[in-house]
Amino acid sequence: MFETANSVLAFSLGWPEILVILLIALVLFGRRLPEVARSLGKSLTEFKKGLNETRDEIEKKTNDSDKV
Repeated sequence: MFETANSVLAFSLGWPEILVILLIALVLFGRRLPEVARSLGKSLTEFKKGLNETRDEIEKKTNDSDKV
């Protein structure tokens, strides 16, 4: 029980950690940061679209099998 709680706490991020991550990203990517953020946003959009299509297919198959 305590292992689960500790592993969840280990991955929680506060404002100081987020600021450090942003500073590291700024140093690493510099001028390319807007381009990296844009491509990350496009990737997330495509991923969500794929998830929605898969969910819709599953719901369609489930509804079709209920009708039979």
